[in-house]
Amino acid sequence: MLLFSSVLRKYALLEFFYFCMQLLRAKSARQLRYFLYLMYPDDDEDALYEADDVTLSEQDGIRYLHFGTPWIQGAMRLSKPHDLVLTYTQQMMSWLLFHEAHESDHIAFLGLGSASLLRFCMRNTPSQLTSVEINSQVIAMCRAFFRLPENERSCVEQADAQEWVQNPQNYDQFQIMMIDLYDARAQGPVCSSLEFYQGCYRTLGDHGIASINLFGSHPSFERNLTNIREIFKGQVLVLPEIEEGNTVVLAFKGRGLETTTQQLLDRADSVQRDFKLPARRWVKTLLSTRSGPTAITIAR
Repeated sequence: MLLFSSVLRKYALLEFFYFCMQLLRAKSARQLRYFLYLMYPDDDEDALYEADDVTLSEQDGIRYLHFGTPWIQGAMRLSKPHDLVLTYTQQMMSWLLFHEAHESDHIAFLGLGSASLLRFCMRNTPSQLTSVEINSQVIAMCRAFFRLPENERSCVEQADAQEWVQNPQNYDQFQIMMIDLYDARAQGPVCSSLEFYQGCYRTLGDHGIASINLFGSHPSFERNLTNIREIFKGQVLVLPEIEEGNTVVLAFKGRGLETTTQQLLDRADSVQRDFKLPARRWVKTLLSTRSGPTAITIAR
């Protein structure tokens, strides 16, 4: 009874039941120890380092990246490594509805994961690519097992994304930023402050677009969305939450949202044809919800 009361004091009711479900799903002593760490992080700091170990799994021809837990941090289809396996990574490319990548563009990836977005952009765009990843184990794992592109077009920097976006040398340098920053807990982004999103805004060029992976069913979602809206002056689109819980947000600097319905439909046809992404479905959803507070306002 004392333990139950302690948990309720530390967590909102929704989070409490969520973590109870994770405890019931734990399939090993290591997983159980890790989920207990989530509830009592001050009691066992070593569990965090154990959870941050970078590990692999494979199933049905797909290689997965983990941080020592069952949570999937990235995926690669072995037979088609440039494809985007996970639904949310496909949605992260929805900025293509509003911008056609050019050779003069510079695209930034904050959080490397399994390098799936990097591989996709290397294959399907002519742009310069910069990846920012704090964990050297992730970079090494991508080099060894996930076909990490490193060449004259693709640069990988080991750096803290929070500090990287505050570096004036990066200001106004990037047309596109894809932000996917999660740790082993995989519950909410590890960078979510106003200061962080302000840095992202400054790092984008005059009409840049940020694509951000949030966790829709987690309490951190509303805080992140509020911060993004404030920094990007309301120029924000929210794609529908997928079954796994991810919600992708597009944030626009400048006049990126100015488009007509027909232009958006035509662009969706091009994206679906050229990139094999479900762009028509994205646009159908955006148009059906455009009267809402997070929806697009499209000129007729």
